[in-house]
Amino acid sequence: MFSDEPRSLPDWIERGYDILSTEITEGDHDEGIPRNRAREELVAHEDFPDNPDDADYAIDQLLNSGWLYEVAGNLRVTMPEE
Repeated sequence: MFSDEPRSLPDWIERGYDILSTEITEGDHDEGIPRNRAREELVAHEDFPDNPDDADYAIDQLLNSGWLYEVAGNLRVTMPEE
């Protein structure tokens, strides 16, 4: 059954979204950031697990859930907060 209710993700993945959306929207990244840079940002952040596999999984979940999207290898925020 289709639902247009927002999909919930685990807290640690939502923290990953917060980290990446801040980096993308507050930095000078109008074209988004490359996936490998997103992975590095997550692994380096104190509020996120330091395992690159966890970062890749979180990025995949954010892409699959529509929280992020990818254009020409760069990750962008689907609906940045204003």
